[in-house]
Amino acid sequence: MKMTDERWMALALSLGRRGQGNAWPNPAVGCVLVRDGRVVGRGWTQPGGRPHAEALALARAGELARGATAYVTLEPCSHHGQTPPCAAALIEAGVARVVAAVEDSDTRVSGRGFDMLRAAGIRVETGVLAAEAGLDLSGFLRVADGGRPFVTLKLAASFDGRIATATGQSQWITGPEARRLVHGMRARHDAVMVGAGTARKDDPSLTVRGLGVARQPARVVVSRRLDLPLLGQLARSAQDVPLWICHGRDADPERLAAWKGIGARLVACGIAQAQIDPADMLVQLGQAGLTRIFCEGGSALAASLLAADAVDELVGFSAGFSIGAEGLPAIGAMGLSRLSEAERFELVESRQVGADLMHRWRRTEV
Repeated sequence: MKMTDERWMALALSLGRRGQGNAWPNPAVGCVLVRDGRVVGRGWTQPGGRPHAEALALARAGELARGATAYVTLEPCSHHGQTPPCAAALIEAGVARVVAAVEDSDTRVSGRGFDMLRAAGIRVETGVLAAEAGLDLSGFLRVADGGRPFVTLKLAASFDGRIATATGQSQWITGPEARRLVHGMRARHDAVMVGAGTARKDDPSLTVRGLGVARQPARVVVSRRLDLPLLGQLARSAQDVPLWICHGRDADPERLAAWKGIGARLVACGIAQAQIDPADMLVQLGQAGLTRIFCEGGSALAASLLAADAVDELVGFSAGFSIGAEGLPAIGAMGLSRLSEAERFELVESRQVGADLMHRWRRTEV
């Protein structure tokens, strides 16, 4: 692997990240076309998944794509969907070499894109910055294999791990700088998720504000009984911003009809230990097209996801004050009796954000 290949692939990865939160159900791919040591075209998957990164880069390069090297973060697609195959577009443009980070695990592709390119006489190299690309695309790749989306759990708490006082007051534990950063994190995910208790108590909108995003993330509320306020912010905006409600199959039919009538998308989930089964819920959300989910609590939902081993990344914001034991804990009961039973995460980032501390942790196998 050449250092120049790593350099251009790093650029392609940075471009691909621009599509995170916008490209679903398609993967957020980046592509850079390089000829004679300079970039002649670049692209990333556009909102809604079209056009694809390769198509955009080729359009920008025009005739300069002939003889160029294409750096793509994911194997170019080989099947006809809502757009023609990107592998065929690279062949037609006369690209001489394709460097890809990872193979697409989607059964419609899964090596066929590389085979098309090689059959046309294009040199193909793979595995450049594969670990980095695998992390960026992990949700899409996992869902393509029949698994669940990538899940980030975000918690904002006092120094002693409380998210509200005993009376329920929680606004605001963290400062404006931290809250703005959270909006940026929301924008890089396909969906923002909260539990029913948070939806009832805080009446949140769960939208990205102040950043001028092209596409709002879907809002997902986990509510077994659909006991959510029909006059709250989520309900009032259901026609404008996607609202998905994960409920139990035993939910009240009248409530089902009411929420469906105002535009909510309803996802019937299995029940485990008297609550929504996280594993079943996440697989269903993945099958519906979501690849990256940003969960903002509350404590019961956070505990449920952690206990189900369904969290890939933890993002914590810690404020410099304490509330005390009577406050609401950030994470509810998980039933652990031994430290060895607790899932360990690796610290990947820690920095001050305004008056608060942000720390980010990741599963070691992601």
